[in-house]
Amino acid sequence: MKQRYSQHFNIFTRIDWQQVQSFRFSDAFDPDWLLEQGSLSRLFSKHCNDFAAHLVTQRILSPDKLTDFQRAMLFEPGSPAQECLLREVVLTADGVPWLLGSTLIPRSSLSDEQFDLTQQGEVPLGLTVFQAEKVSRDGLHLGQIHCELGDLAARSSRLWMNQKPMLVAELFLPPSPIYRKE
Repeated sequence: MKQRYSQHFNIFTRIDWQQVQSFRFSDAFDPDWLLEQGSLSRLFSKHCNDFAAHLVTQRILSPDKLTDFQRAMLFEPGSPAQECLLREVVLTADGVPWLLGSTLIPRSSLSDEQFDLTQQGEVPLGLTVFQAEKVSRDGLHLGQIHCELGDLAARSSRLWMNQKPMLVAELFLPPSPIYRKE
């Protein structure tokens, strides 16, 4: 599964991210999933018996590899970008891939935390982050893309864990419950 999806994570850099107010919601999917403010992992796990994260890659990404959108979401204007931990996962429900997730965590967000996110492994990130003392989400952006996997919905948001940012991007695969079935 990891090998099957590893080449698809570059899709995130091709998405035209739009603010929620300007996004045109398609009738093909349920907008409640895209607008979810809590843990998407917890929400997904309510719709299956076995919910899992399959780690595709985890590595340090140099600041020059970040897109303008990623830099703007993670760093204050005028402050230098920094290395980020890149974590890419396939989330599955009962063995069926539902979502590709890509998270960027600045090095400064990894220090002095109650959880060591570098050791997250196959545990869905949302299950850990939403246990933190102070968690919030902002900067929600939505997108749609036609790609080799289909016509897909995506979302990107900044999660704040104890006032430190990380950028989470999620691409909903065709079997995901976000899509309305006939």
